[in-house]
Amino acid sequence: MRPRLMASCCVLSMCSLAATAQMGTGSAAAPPVGSIATPSKAFDSQLSLIEEQMMGAVRAMPAEKYDFAPSAAIFVPGQKLEFEKVRTFAQQATHVAEANYFFYGIISGLKPDVDVSGIEKLTKKEDVVAALAGSFAFAHKAIATLTPANAFEVIKSPEPGFQTRATLASFGISHCFDHYGQMVVYLRMNGIVPPASAK
Repeated sequence: MRPRLMASCCVLSMCSLAATAQMGTGSAAAPPVGSIATPSKAFDSQLSLIEEQMMGAVRAMPAEKYDFAPSAAIFVPGQKLEFEKVRTFAQQATHVAEANYFFYGIISGLKPDVDVSGIEKLTKKEDVVAALAGSFAFAHKAIATLTPANAFEVIKSPEPGFQTRATLASFGISHCFDHYGQMVVYLRMNGIVPPASAK
């Protein structure tokens, strides 16, 4: 009886250690609470969050729905609403892609390796998904240039108020969340649960 009990305890201990090791691996990238994170890591972690959600959304929408946009037909008759300039699902994604190149180019001084002016013309799912993914890759490279010394350096920017590299990086991330919120509604209108909400 005793040897069995000891063997069970050993197995449980090994399982516990394995689980602890796995948990530690997942959180290894996060600095400990109370420590001072570098600007690049702090902003990059937030960019990664919205990137995962947005890329999940663009992959979830069927290709034949990329030209979908809300219209007056879905609302109560008699409502006075303007839909002439409402973006399609594809246009939401391409707008974010263009904006990522714009904001993060200003922050870092890096030049895009694609023709940004052509992004707004994309309509096919595979092209839009690739363009958005490329823009996030560019944004990560730009954020990697942020340092404690330059993060709050005031820079020239067309955005309102005075901007620093850090505030513009934050603005770029919030801009993604803004359009992701709209894209979620588009998905729901087409009976699709956003992948981030399905977890």
